[in-house]
Parts: sequence; C-alpha cells; structure tokens
Amino acid sequence: MDLSQEEWAEKLANDENAFILDVRTPEEVEEGYIPGATNIDIYLGQGFLDGLEELDKSKNYYVYCRSGNRSGQACAIMNSVGFETAYNLEGGFSNWEGEVVE
Repeated sequence: MDLSQEEWAEKLANDENAFILDVRTPEEVEEGYIPGATNIDIYLGQGFLDGLEELDKSKNYYVYCRSGNRSGQACAIMNSVGFETAYNLEGGFSNWEGEVVE
C-alpha cells in the first residue's frame, strides 16, 4: 500500500508493531537513513528473499528506497510471500523530511 510521506510518518509514529525496512544499496544507506531502519538490498535478488524469510511476518512493515519505486516492488514481493502489512513510502528517502541518521 502506498502512503504519502505524511501518512507514512504519522502511522509509523503511532505503531507499536512497526518495522522499518530500507531496501536501498549499502552505498545509498551510507548517505543517511531513517532511524531504526533495517537494510536489506532489493538488488540482492535471492539474498533479498532470504533476508525477508528471517523477518517476523506479523509486524507492520514501513518500506522505503530512494524514490519509492524499489520499495513499491519490495512491498509487492513481501505481500506475495505472506507479509500482510507493508507500507510503501511514496517519493522515498529523497523526499523524506523526518529525522535522519547520517
């Protein structure tokens, strides 16, 4: 499900079952990330799927990439392998105005 920056941030702030997933490359993550995020690079292919298998499917996933495209794909993949709740950050990290760890 796509959420605007405001919706994503608001839902995240009020969600005690939240898990933030950053699907960018390690190089992109080095430029900054949303606090508390776990990184699994979607470009790893099978490695991305293997990483997903280690996650708790009962959590609510807040997924982002740089622009919202890869995270949209990640949400679709997650839904197809049994994750019920995955929120895509529209506009991605490049439009993020919340807190950032650098």
